Amino acid sequence: MVYFNNEEIIIRDMIFSDGLHFTDEERKQGWDSTIDKFEMRLKDVKNGKCISLVADYYGIPAGYVNVYPDSEWGAFANQGYPEIIDFAVLEKYRKNGIGSILMDTAEKIASEYADTVYLGVGLHNAYGSAQRMYVKRGYIPDGSGVWYKDKICTPYDTIYTNDDDLVLYLSKKVR
Repeated sequence: MVYFNNEEIIIRDMIFSDGLHFTDEERKQGWDSTIDKFEMRLKDVKNGKCISLVADYYGIPAGYVNVYPDSEWGAFANQGYPEIIDFAVLEKYRKNGIGSILMDTAEKIASEYADTVYLGVGLHNAYGSAQRMYVKRGYIPDGSGVWYKDKICTPYDTIYTNDDDLVLYLSKKVR
Protein backbone atom coordinates (compact mmCIF):
# COMPACT_ATOMS: atom_id res chain seq x y z
CA MET A 1 0.00 0.00 0.00
CA VAL A 2 1.20 3.53 -0.75
CA TYR A 3 0.49 6.09 2.00
CA PHE A 4 2.21 9.13 0.48
CA ASN A 5 3.64 10.01 -2.92
CA ASN A 6 5.06 13.32 -4.11
CA GLU A 7 7.24 11.72 -6.83
CA GLU A 8 10.41 12.45 -4.84
CA ILE A 9 9.37 10.52 -1.71
CA ILE A 10 7.02 7.55 -1.55
CA ILE A 11 5.87 6.05 1.76
CA ARG A 12 4.80 2.44 1.35
CA ASP A 13 4.58 -0.87 3.18
CA MET A 14 7.86 -2.62 3.95
CA ILE A 15 8.83 -5.80 2.08
CA PHE A 16 11.56 -8.34 2.88
CA SER A 17 14.11 -6.96 0.41
CA ASP A 18 13.92 -3.62 2.25
CA GLY A 19 15.22 -5.34 5.38
CA LEU A 20 18.19 -6.72 3.47
CA HIS A 21 18.90 -3.28 1.98
CA PHE A 22 18.69 -1.47 5.34
CA THR A 23 20.80 -4.09 7.13
CA ASP A 24 23.56 -3.66 4.54
CA GLU A 25 23.36 0.15 4.48
CA GLU A 26 23.26 0.48 8.28
CA ARG A 27 26.35 -1.73 8.59
CA LYS A 28 28.14 0.55 6.11
CA GLN A 29 27.28 3.45 8.47
CA GLY A 30 28.89 1.58 11.37
CA TRP A 31 25.62 0.54 13.00
CA ASP A 32 25.21 -2.89 14.58
CA SER A 33 22.36 -3.94 12.29
CA THR A 34 20.98 -7.40 11.61
CA ILE A 35 18.17 -8.70 9.44
CA ASP A 36 16.51 -10.08 12.60
CA LYS A 37 14.75 -6.83 13.53
CA PHE A 38 13.27 -6.48 10.04
CA GLU A 39 12.15 -10.11 10.00
CA MET A 40 10.51 -9.58 13.40
CA ARG A 41 8.68 -6.46 12.17
CA LEU A 42 7.44 -8.26 9.05
CA LYS A 43 6.25 -11.18 11.19
CA ASP A 44 4.36 -8.67 13.36
CA VAL A 45 2.84 -7.16 10.19
CA LYS A 46 1.71 -10.62 9.09
CA ASN A 47 0.16 -11.18 12.53
CA GLY A 48 -1.70 -7.86 12.41
CA LYS A 49 0.30 -6.24 15.24
CA CYS A 50 2.23 -3.65 13.24
CA ILE A 51 2.34 -1.40 10.22
CA SER A 52 5.90 -1.16 8.83
CA LEU A 53 6.58 1.77 6.54
CA VAL A 54 9.44 2.50 4.16
CA ALA A 55 10.34 5.81 2.56
CA ASP A 56 11.69 5.53 -0.97
CA TYR A 57 13.73 8.55 -2.05
CA TYR A 58 13.79 8.65 -5.85
CA GLY A 59 13.09 4.91 -5.83
CA ILE A 60 15.73 3.94 -3.25
CA PRO A 61 14.73 2.79 0.26
CA ALA A 62 16.03 5.57 2.51
CA GLY A 63 14.16 5.28 5.82
CA TYR A 64 11.64 3.29 7.82
CA VAL A 65 9.35 3.42 10.83
CA ASN A 66 6.89 1.06 12.51
CA VAL A 67 3.53 1.72 14.16
CA TYR A 68 2.16 -0.73 16.72
CA PRO A 69 -1.52 0.22 17.16
CA ASP A 70 -1.75 -1.39 20.63
CA SER A 71 1.82 -1.78 21.78
CA GLU A 72 2.85 -4.39 24.32
CA TRP A 73 5.86 -2.39 25.52
CA GLY A 74 6.73 0.77 27.35
CA ALA A 75 4.92 3.47 29.23
CA PHE A 76 1.49 2.88 27.67
CA ALA A 77 1.74 -0.89 27.13
CA ASN A 78 -1.54 -2.73 26.51
CA GLN A 79 -3.64 0.43 27.05
CA GLY A 80 -4.80 0.85 23.45
CA TYR A 81 -2.25 3.51 22.53
CA PRO A 82 -0.14 3.21 19.40
CA GLU A 83 3.63 3.27 19.67
CA ILE A 84 6.06 4.44 17.02
CA ILE A 85 9.07 2.13 17.06
CA ASP A 86 12.40 1.88 15.27
CA PHE A 87 12.43 5.10 13.24
CA ALA A 88 15.49 5.62 11.04
CA VAL A 89 16.65 7.50 7.96
CA LEU A 90 19.95 6.44 6.42
CA GLU A 91 22.57 9.12 7.03
CA LYS A 92 23.24 9.84 3.34
CA TYR A 93 19.54 10.70 2.81
CA ARG A 94 19.00 12.95 5.83
CA LYS A 95 18.01 16.62 5.46
CA ASN A 96 15.69 15.85 2.53
CA GLY A 97 12.40 15.85 4.48
CA ILE A 98 12.20 12.07 4.54
CA GLY A 99 12.03 11.78 8.33
CA SER A 100 9.31 14.42 8.63
CA ILE A 101 7.14 12.72 6.01
CA LEU A 102 7.69 9.30 7.61
CA MET A 103 6.68 10.69 11.02
CA ASP A 104 3.69 12.56 9.54
CA THR A 105 2.51 9.29 8.00
CA ALA A 106 3.13 7.25 11.16
CA GLU A 107 1.24 9.81 13.28
CA LYS A 108 -1.65 9.85 10.82
CA ILE A 109 -1.91 6.06 11.04
CA ALA A 110 -1.65 6.22 14.85
CA SER A 111 -4.47 8.79 14.97
CA GLU A 112 -6.79 6.21 13.42
CA TYR A 113 -6.42 4.11 16.60
CA ALA A 114 -6.23 6.62 19.47
CA ASP A 115 -5.88 10.29 20.33
CA THR A 116 -2.36 9.82 21.72
CA VAL A 117 0.76 8.21 20.28
CA TYR A 118 3.97 7.45 22.15
CA LEU A 119 7.56 6.44 21.50
CA GLY A 120 10.75 5.67 23.36
CA VAL A 121 13.91 7.57 22.49
CA GLY A 122 17.42 6.51 23.43
CA LEU A 123 19.41 8.70 25.75
CA HIS A 124 22.91 8.48 24.25
CA ASN A 125 24.24 11.07 21.81
CA ALA A 126 23.50 9.00 18.69
CA TYR A 127 19.84 9.82 19.39
CA GLY A 128 20.47 13.57 19.68
CA SER A 129 18.87 14.54 16.37
CA ALA A 130 15.86 12.30 17.06
CA GLN A 131 15.45 13.78 20.55
CA ARG A 132 15.40 17.30 19.10
CA MET A 133 13.04 16.33 16.29
CA TYR A 134 10.51 14.73 18.68
CA VAL A 135 10.44 17.84 20.88
CA LYS A 136 9.95 20.07 17.81
CA ARG A 137 7.07 17.80 16.76
CA GLY A 138 5.34 18.31 20.12
CA TYR A 139 6.30 15.14 22.00
CA ILE A 140 6.67 15.51 25.76
CA PRO A 141 7.99 13.13 28.43
CA ASP A 142 5.23 10.90 29.75
CA GLY A 143 6.36 11.43 33.36
CA SER A 144 7.40 7.85 34.13
CA GLY A 145 11.13 8.64 34.01
CA VAL A 146 13.90 6.63 32.44
CA TRP A 147 13.35 3.01 31.37
CA TYR A 148 15.87 0.23 30.84
CA LYS A 149 15.00 -3.00 29.02
CA ASP A 150 11.29 -2.24 29.27
CA LYS A 151 11.33 -1.54 33.02
CA ILE A 152 11.16 1.77 34.87
CA CYS A 153 14.40 2.76 36.55
CA THR A 154 13.72 3.59 40.17
CA PRO A 155 15.40 6.56 41.86
CA TYR A 156 19.13 6.04 42.39
CA ASP A 157 19.24 2.89 40.25
CA THR A 158 22.69 2.19 38.91
CA ILE A 159 22.69 1.84 35.14
CA TYR A 160 25.87 0.27 33.85
CA THR A 161 25.41 0.89 30.16
CA ASN A 162 24.02 3.69 28.07
CA ASP A 163 22.86 1.49 25.21
CA ASP A 164 19.80 1.50 22.94
CA ASP A 165 17.67 -0.01 25.73
CA LEU A 166 18.00 3.05 27.99
CA VAL A 167 15.07 5.24 26.90
CA LEU A 168 12.73 8.03 27.84
CA TYR A 169 9.11 7.67 26.72
CA LEU A 170 7.45 10.65 25.06
CA SER A 171 3.85 11.10 24.00
CA LYS A 172 1.84 13.43 21.80
CA LYS A 173 -1.82 14.14 21.15
CA VAL A 174 -2.56 13.35 17.50
CA ARG A 175 -6.25 14.28 17.49
